[in-house]
Amino acid sequence: MKKENQKPVLELKDIHKSFGKNHVLKGFSLKLHEGENLVIMGKSGSGKSVMVKCIVGLIQPDSGSITIKDQNIITMGQKELDFLRTEIGYLFQGSALYDSMTVRENLEFPLRRHKDKIENFQGTDEAVKAALESVGLLHTLDLMPSELSGGMQRRVALARALILKPKIIMYDEPTTGLDPITANEIIQLMRNIQIEYNTSSLIITHDVDCARVISNRIILLVDGINYAEGTYEELSNSSDPQTRAFFKN
Repeated sequence: MKKENQKPVLELKDIHKSFGKNHVLKGFSLKLHEGENLVIMGKSGSGKSVMVKCIVGLIQPDSGSITIKDQNIITMGQKELDFLRTEIGYLFQGSALYDSMTVRENLEFPLRRHKDKIENFQGTDEAVKAALESVGLLHTLDLMPSELSGGMQRRVALARALILKPKIIMYDEPTTGLDPITANEIIQLMRNIQIEYNTSSLIITHDVDCARVISNRIILLVDGINYAEGTYEELSNSSDPQTRAFFKN
């Protein structure tokens, strides 16, 4: 959790990004601390996806700085950036499992690309089974994604995000498209992961219930800036109409 003298594991400072005349990010900043769940909320088109792409180096900001574990990713070479990406787990909104691969093969894929991340590559099978067990789906090992429910696919995708034991996990709308019971199961799983692995998580969501349960802090991305920041209680009880609008049922 956040400590006053603690260095952030991820920091964005005054990030600007435009696409032609469309100025998407206009000086956005954030700090993510060790073991913290930081939720980013914003309307569709507010720049959340652009912000995430800047963090993982898929696009370059026009100005500002991004540091991950004290390393400036903007000035990194490709080899350094590729290695740093192994420190970041990513749960895609649509799970993004490979349809032609079994669950086992989906989880083996990142291990095969980054053999140096496990001490003994012959232990791949054990790593896959341990990751699936952590999300309660060991029995799906040799199933195809099409044989899984939406919630199970999301769990497998989370196991894949965890398999390289990243220090930072990014969740893109983790409960979108799920029924309330399954969504709650995913939220509880995210909480368990935070406790068990002490992960630092950046969570993009429109789900107010998810934000309430999972967040240590929330940032509202409005008009390209960090418009408001605080705990769920602080923001939901704000006297500012634009802030409170995010928390109306």
